[in-house]
Amino acid sequence: MRHPLGLWVVLLVVVIASGGCAGVPAPTGLPPSATPLPPTPPIPAAPPTATDSPAPTPTDRPTPTHTATATPDPTPSPTNTPLHPLSIEHMRRQTYPGSGLVIEETLAPGVNYRRAIVSYRSEGFKIFALLTIPNGPRPATGWPVVIFNHGHISPEQYRPTERYVAYVDAFARNGYIVFRSDYRGHGNSEGNASGSYGSADYTVDVLNGIASIVRHPDADPQRVGMWGHSMGGGITLRAMVVSPQIKAGVIWAGTVASYPDLLRQRTRTPSATAPTPGAGRRWLGDFVSQYGSVEQNPTFWYAISPNTFLRDLSGPIQLHHGTADASVPLEYSETLYQQIQEAGKSVELYTYAGDNHNISNNFGLAMQRSLAFMDRYVKGATR
Repeated sequence: MRHPLGLWVVLLVVVIASGGCAGVPAPTGLPPSATPLPPTPPIPAAPPTATDSPAPTPTDRPTPTHTATATPDPTPSPTNTPLHPLSIEHMRRQTYPGSGLVIEETLAPGVNYRRAIVSYRSEGFKIFALLTIPNGPRPATGWPVVIFNHGHISPEQYRPTERYVAYVDAFARNGYIVFRSDYRGHGNSEGNASGSYGSADYTVDVLNGIASIVRHPDADPQRVGMWGHSMGGGITLRAMVVSPQIKAGVIWAGTVASYPDLLRQRTRTPSATAPTPGAGRRWLGDFVSQYGSVEQNPTFWYAISPNTFLRDLSGPIQLHHGTADASVPLEYSETLYQQIQEAGKSVELYTYAGDNHNISNNFGLAMQRSLAFMDRYVKGATR
């Protein structure tokens, strides 16, 4: 696994507070290349509510935004305490072997691709996933892969073949294997649902999913991209500073705020309309009680934030966000955009005036940009 960057070292006691997901519904990324991290073992794909209506004709062509101000990240002091499971350094030291894929159910085919429900192993749990494979002659190195991370959907309401149908179809019909994991506790996947901010479980499932899908004889392990919506966007960001295998990432309306920024926002506007991811759950309060505030213990809070490690991004990122998103603040994407720029990495942000959490009014335009981005940095990646 990879080792920590110069200034970041260790953190505090291994404890994960239960609960705490991105608390956002509905699901609904074009830039330069970044330098991949040093090689590590194969690493492996999370829950919103998307509207699968036909892609509308775009009416507003947004331009990249440059208005956000990033919060500087202080340098935490080294300690000799155990690493917290959410810390990036801890996650880098783990292995994500995945397993062979088992076909559980063959589904009706898409326009030009096959579909199936498959399963794989993640930390001993049986995790289910939707798999699509293009029809036609297999490329010499295999088909490029898009790891698809869904946003927050209540586990009680989650159905593997519902939601995000138009999203998956757009990638599948354009020559990509699509691999969409049902995080633990969702659908038929074993384990308990936990969320993405208060626990690393969903990211672990996604990383094991990468290791599993790249074993497939039709997949090209050197051409793997990742798409995430809402909570799945936060999972995408975390995965891209842990795994060097992800060539590029596209994030729609992502819960990508750093932990320090989440805490400052809560203190600054305790009754703000923009909810803290996992609102109503215990993880944030428990973390503050156990580890102290950002001012009291900056080492802990910055070490568990992917935003602290943006110089290690495995590839370029494309961000999309509607200005009228009532579930995830536009500020999250704007701030991340600025932070990635300051880290010297490739990023692009598109905002969509008056559009919602799913970018429904500009779905066609946003997906066109996402596909062009993946075509350039994943499908067109050199080996």
